[in-house]
Amino acid sequence: MKIKICLMAAMLISGNALAETDHYLLRDGSHVQHLKINTVGDETTVTVDVDFEPNADEAGENACSAIISGEAKAVAENQWLMKRRAEGEAHYCSLNIELTASGASIEQSEDCSYFVSGICRFSTDGKELLKIE
Repeated sequence: MKIKICLMAAMLISGNALAETDHYLLRDGSHVQHLKINTVGDETTVTVDVDFEPNADEAGENACSAIISGEAKAVAENQWLMKRRAEGEAHYCSLNIELTASGASIEQSEDCSYFVSGICRFSTDGKELLKIE
């Protein structure tokens, strides 16, 4: 019985040693963007969620929230590509994520409009999400 418990504990510890999660955050006025990159073994999953309240220059716009998640592939050193197909559509949202020492930036494809509406967007528009330590 003790051997089984020790083996289970060793498996949990070794599994956690291979798992890594990084969080990035950007607050731009009333806009909040969060990026989570989770790596377990050789598989990397990216989740981006946004919550936008209208800023002063967006008067008359509605608040919005969106989330997108999917498996990401490395396309270069410190660069990831995540593609997600819109359900029932032939459109793919592609997020190009570039990591730096202190943060990350995201560029989205045109078809991401099937996942977000109004003032919401996954793209950081040249701004950097800061890495949360």
